[in-house]
Amino acid sequence: MPQFFLNKRLIILLVSIIILVSLIGFSLRDRENISRPEQFVKDVIGFGQSLVSIPTQKLVVLVENIKDLQNTYTENKKLKSRLEELAKLEKEISDLKRDNEELREVLNKTDNLRDYTAIQATVISRTPDRWYEKIIINKGKKSGVKPDMAIMTSKGLIGKVISTSEMTATVELLSSENTKNRVSALIQGETEIYGLIDGYDREKKLLLMKDLPLDQEIEEGQNIITSGLGGVFPKGLDVGKVKELGLDQYGLTQIAYVEPSADFYGFEHVLVIVRPEDGQEEAE
Repeated sequence: MPQFFLNKRLIILLVSIIILVSLIGFSLRDRENISRPEQFVKDVIGFGQSLVSIPTQKLVVLVENIKDLQNTYTENKKLKSRLEELAKLEKEISDLKRDNEELREVLNKTDNLRDYTAIQATVISRTPDRWYEKIIINKGKKSGVKPDMAIMTSKGLIGKVISTSEMTATVELLSSENTKNRVSALIQGETEIYGLIDGYDREKKLLLMKDLPLDQEIEEGQNIITSGLGGVFPKGLDVGKVKELGLDQYGLTQIAYVEPSADFYGFEHVLVIVRPEDGQEEAE
């Protein structure tokens, strides 16, 4: 009896396996219509796959977008850095170009100096609270610079040396309020008219040429140069042009308002004018 039940179980198991294999084979066949259980199973599986795949795809897209944003940020940062470097480079190029032009003009001016020689120098200091009065240049006694030597840019006269050290010199500008800072000058024309550059109008930014005779006819635009009579500045240094005319406070002499040839503020390179007698003293 037990042996019969064992055989019966074995037969049922074999029959079940055969039926399962048959069903699997049947389900794997290409058919136009599938059974409802199969449809149900496939729908459940498809729905589960969609629940998993859609968030996964969105997550992948989100990760890619984050990477793109990071790359864009990095590229923008690099571009910004390059733009800043480019702006800095353009500024340096502009400064170098301006220096080259100024140096070229200074060198050309040196070639035009006939009766005196010149020492090229560079401005190294300018005190803000005395901007209108003094500058310091990088040439001093060691280079042959002495007090009372004239200082000019490629455009014209700007002042004179008032003190020196071994390596530097202090220059007083014509725009200084020092009443002792005078320049003997003349107005060029058919008749040369002599006077003194004595004072500076900061509001008009014009030099004042005083002690001009009333009977002398002076016109706007006439050139003014150093006369060489003061014993400090050699003759022929360019000062400026007559801008307008007026009278002194007593009405006894004329005053010429002079537009300077040189800019007293926007320069870096200057010439120290060495008079012939200064050169001879140095040689001795």
